[in-house]
Amino acid sequence: MANIHPTAVVDPSVELGKGVEIGPLTVIGPNVVIGDDTVVASHVVIQGPTVIGAQNRIFQFSTIGEDTPDMKYNGEPTRLVIGDRNIFREGVTVHRGTMQDNGETLIGNDNLFMAYVHIGHDCVVGNHTILVNNASISGHIHVGDWVFLSGYTLIHQFVRIGAYAFLGAGAYLNQDLPAYVMAAGHPAVPRTINKVGLERRGFSKDQIKAINRAYKTVYRQGLKQDEALARLDALAEHNDVVQPFIDSIRGSTRGIIR
Repeated sequence: MANIHPTAVVDPSVELGKGVEIGPLTVIGPNVVIGDDTVVASHVVIQGPTVIGAQNRIFQFSTIGEDTPDMKYNGEPTRLVIGDRNIFREGVTVHRGTMQDNGETLIGNDNLFMAYVHIGHDCVVGNHTILVNNASISGHIHVGDWVFLSGYTLIHQFVRIGAYAFLGAGAYLNQDLPAYVMAAGHPAVPRTINKVGLERRGFSKDQIKAINRAYKTVYRQGLKQDEALARLDALAEHNDVVQPFIDSIRGSTRGIIR
């Protein structure tokens, strides 16, 4: 049975899993599904259509699944889908999708969104990411697994951030950030690879050496992008860890930061 505080307002259509806790003065609108053992603190607003998985924790004053302020949105029944074991700290805001994209905002598993983080409409966030206080991602952004966005970072619409990338505090990113790359600045520029993050994730010394070599091929040898990619393809034949770096460059539609 769910544990709902008597001052909470929960629409009769809401589906609550086993062990769900709803705190005081929280409001949950229609068309919301909340999975087992999820804890929703006081003064939270959750709007639907929204599906929230199991063992999430949503702290006070967060707003989850609200309509986007995008001027093209006309009230269509778009969705927000959240996986398992995510933490939404105080004041986090997450908007649903728009019909101009796939109609969904998608969040994976095991993510940490610190205080006042904003996730805009139609974003796709992977797994094990950390967004530090006041990081803000605009609409249509894709964030790969194990990405770290430092405090007060700002991400332009339609940007893609590759897996294991790192963005420094206060950075503004207006082009794609390839996998493994550490960037900082306003606008953000590449600095090096996210070596510490890779070590923490269990990458071997040889793997990190190969990634660093790939990074230098793109960013330190003065090559055109096509020339650099040709060399990376040869490197990837013996170092498959380089492939996500290659894919994030080839898959870029806005161009990568250089």
